[in-house]
Amino acid sequence: MDNTQTRQITVLQTAAILVSTIIGVGVLSLPLFAARAADSAAPIVTLFGIIVAFIGLALITWLGMRFPDHTIIEYSEQIIGKWLGRLGSVLIIVFFAVLTSLTAREFGEVVVTAVLKKTPVEVTVIVMLMLAAISARKSLTTFAYIHNFYFPLLLVPCLLIAILSLSNAEIVNLQPIIWTKSNHVLLGTFTIAALFQGSFILTLIIPSMKRPKKAMKASVYGILIAGGLYLVIVAAAVSVFGAEEIKKLLWPTLELAKGTNLPANILERLDAAFLAVWVTAVFTTLLSSYFLTAYAMKQLFRLREHRVFSFFLFPFIFFMAMIPQNVTQLYGIIEQVGRLGLVITIAYPAALLLMAMMRKKRGQQQ
Repeated sequence: MDNTQTRQITVLQTAAILVSTIIGVGVLSLPLFAARAADSAAPIVTLFGIIVAFIGLALITWLGMRFPDHTIIEYSEQIIGKWLGRLGSVLIIVFFAVLTSLTAREFGEVVVTAVLKKTPVEVTVIVMLMLAAISARKSLTTFAYIHNFYFPLLLVPCLLIAILSLSNAEIVNLQPIIWTKSNHVLLGTFTIAALFQGSFILTLIIPSMKRPKKAMKASVYGILIAGGLYLVIVAAAVSVFGAEEIKKLLWPTLELAKGTNLPANILERLDAAFLAVWVTAVFTTLLSSYFLTAYAMKQLFRLREHRVFSFFLFPFIFFMAMIPQNVTQLYGIIEQVGRLGLVITIAYPAALLLMAMMRKKRGQQQ
């Protein structure tokens, strides 16, 4: 951790960062992934995915509390050695660069399909990536303020839409609540857990927290709020449409918003309002993964500023975003990359924590 960074980030700000990072582009297709895995038992699979995600988040939180002055890029070298630590850091950087590109491409596909139908997908991807690149040049404290500002603007509308949609729910669509055949429950659990991988940003936040010892408290708040919202959205979508109908929809959450209205028909359809909120959610998620990639590169190369990597990363991320040929291929890649990424975001921190405990390595406690 460089000495220019001061401890200004509070527990509530940390929780807000986690929530606004987790709630992102994947919220549109979440019910589809869950329904494919377990049909009407989609909420249960979602719950399993949340539990797996929390295990990963708890591991990086324990590591961060053990090394409160350093990020995973720094303390990994202390735990497993210089070269192995740097190899792990390179894998983290590459993974989150790929994740950033896939998020940007998914955003572009949704926008040109649902809103700007005559706009090339390249334009929407460039605009969102440029916005993230410019914002990622800010300090870690400013980064926290951005998330803290958008947090209520994301959470309240999404939760409101999910709750209002329950007026159209049919409880029979949620039965049986336990899957009757194996399907792809395990893969579905990992796919849903992968939607929470943005929480890895906590590895950068803990060294700037006023009270690093309370990082676990922020993690619990973050996973309960984001996970609770995801669980409500899946339950609402399945109860309204049914599992078989969801499998025919590319973005079930958007369809859920279309079929929901405010009391007294103030707004007959909420999809336009939902998309406005969703664009903000995508921005905060994209900002976190972009910032994490640039900041990790700064620490890997032992530089004082991460700004130099902000625009340097732009062409590489844009190129990767344009590789998928269509939406079907895009979602296939997203599922595979997400599940493989759990090795980096869960297995790697678990190995580091185990090694740190065995070698009795820890940083200076606050």
